[in-house]
Amino acid sequence: MLNPMRLYIESLGCARNQVDSENMAGQLCQAGWSLTPDPADASVILVNTCSFVESAINESIDTILELARFKKEGRCQRLVVAGCLPERFRDAIADSLPEVDQFIGTGAFTRIVDAVTGELAGGACLLPDPDLIPIGRTAARERVLSHTAYLKIAEGCSRHCTYCIIPRLRGRQKSRPIDGILGEARQLIAAGVKELNLVAQDTTCYGQDLDEPVRFDILLARLAGMDPNVWIRFLYGHPESISDDVLKTVAAHRNLCPYFDLPVQHAAAGVLKRMGRNYDRRRLLDLFARIRSTVPGAAIRTTLIVGFPGETDADFQELMDFVERVRFDHLGVFTYSDAEDLPSHRLPGHVPEAVARSRHDALMARQMEISADNLASMIGTTMPVLVEASSEPYLYEGRSIVQAPEVDGLTYIRTQEGGPQIAIGEMATVKITDTLEYDLIGKVP
Repeated sequence: MLNPMRLYIESLGCARNQVDSENMAGQLCQAGWSLTPDPADASVILVNTCSFVESAINESIDTILELARFKKEGRCQRLVVAGCLPERFRDAIADSLPEVDQFIGTGAFTRIVDAVTGELAGGACLLPDPDLIPIGRTAARERVLSHTAYLKIAEGCSRHCTYCIIPRLRGRQKSRPIDGILGEARQLIAAGVKELNLVAQDTTCYGQDLDEPVRFDILLARLAGMDPNVWIRFLYGHPESISDDVLKTVAAHRNLCPYFDLPVQHAAAGVLKRMGRNYDRRRLLDLFARIRSTVPGAAIRTTLIVGFPGETDADFQELMDFVERVRFDHLGVFTYSDAEDLPSHRLPGHVPEAVARSRHDALMARQMEISADNLASMIGTTMPVLVEASSEPYLYEGRSIVQAPEVDGLTYIRTQEGGPQIAIGEMATVKITDTLEYDLIGKVP
């Protein structure tokens, strides 16, 4: 017999979605629900979806249909879909997925308990204005990992990149008040978290929309001062909003990870203009030079889009030359994902998919070589590593201070047979002895 208050949550998409899922789980647990890792054991299934690009849309729909079988077989009583997919497609998605009992958009996360219990008024879709997404905490989060956590510092985005749907799904930028962020950080650290990863759509623009603006470097310094043994990392920065004060603050605190995640998307002036990105190659090169001179040993990560409408062979070669010159430590490359509801859809010169894929593969092949060279320079160095798993006796997996969760490579640690074991969640001092294309290999001295 099904436990009437057991819930399974499937969280798709980015780290910001993961925070939303953990917040919804916290509300549900506070209301008496218990979570299960097995959908076959749940009376209600909740899917928090992503719809940023076509592949994410397809994954969301496939996941919904796969989990709907538990309801069809009578092992689940209710299926709820939340997040960006219903927000983007609204009533159309409800009509095409009759298996789902309730859809809630991004502005309705605080109503998740009523959605799960079936007590939500307003029909099969609750889709309030995404500008109403709450930025305060509603309940203690039910986190997936105990030693690392994402900490959302803002919601939405006020930029107008032509390829991006996020402002429509999440509304304008809404920074959380600094006291709320610091309070949640204290609770996470008290619970044993060893690494806080700050996330937002534009983290480095944090605080500028508040009634009393707060600079991002001030937030970083306040967080760094809480516990010198807890890493603080920020993800999803923006080349236009990162300041020299941020660079100096990172350099001044050893627990602020010397890690700069700054998606630039392209380097060719014409492509950047059509994307709605207000910088050029020269400004980017100057920024990366300043990062490396101000923060010795800094790791720089970026993401790029190839195959954007109007991208020529010459544009792509300029991008390739740019990557060769900067020599990014971490790089993600995406092919342009088109959709009729994007401003970029109306641009001329759409690039054939095969050409975009070829450019993607060429860029990633060169980045693999650059990454291997960059990592090889770290052999012989010693660094702290956050240990996250053990795949076999005397072999551990973790991340160094310049490796972010989920998107970067790993550090593999070997210990002597019969020697002391390393606790999961511990910070271990590791000497790097070898490398792979994207991973480090080391030992405990």
